[in-house]
Amino acid sequence: MDRYLIAGLGNPGREYEATRHNMGFQTIDLLAKQLNLIFNREDFHGIYVKGVYKDKEIYLLKPLTYMNLSGQSVMELSHYFKIPNENIIIIFDDMDTEVGKLRLREKGSSGGHNGIKSIIQMLHDEEIKRVKIGIGRPKGPYIDYVLSIPSDEEQVEIKKAQEKACTLILEAIDKGFHYAVSRV
Repeated sequence: MDRYLIAGLGNPGREYEATRHNMGFQTIDLLAKQLNLIFNREDFHGIYVKGVYKDKEIYLLKPLTYMNLSGQSVMELSHYFKIPNENIIIIFDDMDTEVGKLRLREKGSSGGHNGIKSIIQMLHDEEIKRVKIGIGRPKGPYIDYVLSIPSDEEQVEIKKAQEKACTLILEAIDKGFHYAVSRV
């Protein structure tokens, strides 16, 4: 049976729950809900749940290492369950994408995102599939921006993007990542 790891990036703690930087956590929670899965295991520096989708074993993961060290959790879980890098999909916030827009990439540099940078370093591989949820670029300091809560209008657009992201991730598992990319 093929195995997949879908990791949503974010920061643990109630103070970060609704922030822009937690798009990955929010989206993976939505995906778990759609699949009737509940995060019930804590290990590998994260919380995760195992499920089955279209005869494929899937692991949904929320690293609890804080964003900048996400690679540790992703690497530990993927190595333990022998999930190949090509079957790993990472969901995260992207300042270079307009609020509420999606971008899917199969490989590339970190683009300045510390969570992706950590994953690339720990897996020694830039060919990691990504689902980027646009949060837009701030006019001021980016640290304050990513740790802020989106406006009500932005939240509506982001929610649509997160729902679409869940659909695309399931299509990627079922029909391949190329297919999902073509549907954006």
